[in-house]
Amino acid sequence: MKIAQFLMKTPVGTLSLIATDRGLRALTGAADPDVPMVDSLQSPQPAARILAHAARELEEYFRGERTEFSVPLDIEGTDFQKKVWSELRQIPYGATWSYKQLALRVKDEKACRAVGAANGKNRLYIVIPCHRVIAGNGALTGYAGGLEMKARLLALEQRPRPSFPF
Repeated sequence: MKIAQFLMKTPVGTLSLIATDRGLRALTGAADPDVPMVDSLQSPQPAARILAHAARELEEYFRGERTEFSVPLDIEGTDFQKKVWSELRQIPYGATWSYKQLALRVKDEKACRAVGAANGKNRLYIVIPCHRVIAGNGALTGYAGGLEMKARLLALEQRPRPSFPF
């Protein structure tokens, strides 16, 4: 399996997109020195095509034109983490859920801490929108990209979306 990364400048800083030939594996704030950079997003290699797909969708998201991602994912995690991450993808664009709401969605009301831990292990933040999870009192808490990025992403999702003439 091939793996590659691409550095992308965004309104919330430079992001490292990492993909395998099966899908996007990580989206982080720092380059991984163990993963080779892709020479070109125009490359016919499967990992490069996935990186190009992810970069295009992220650009659309930051312009307010995309509310969900369709890029293939190559997720690594436990069954519980994958269950939590699947539920994260159900949080509507512009909405927030509490950790307790998310725990209820995974059928374990007492799993708030475990849900929080799974959020913290999400290597695809933004694409799997863990920034939409907040404390029960409305406070912004933990986020892999930092609380400033979390606040900026939530604010981005609150701005009016462009309308297109038909």
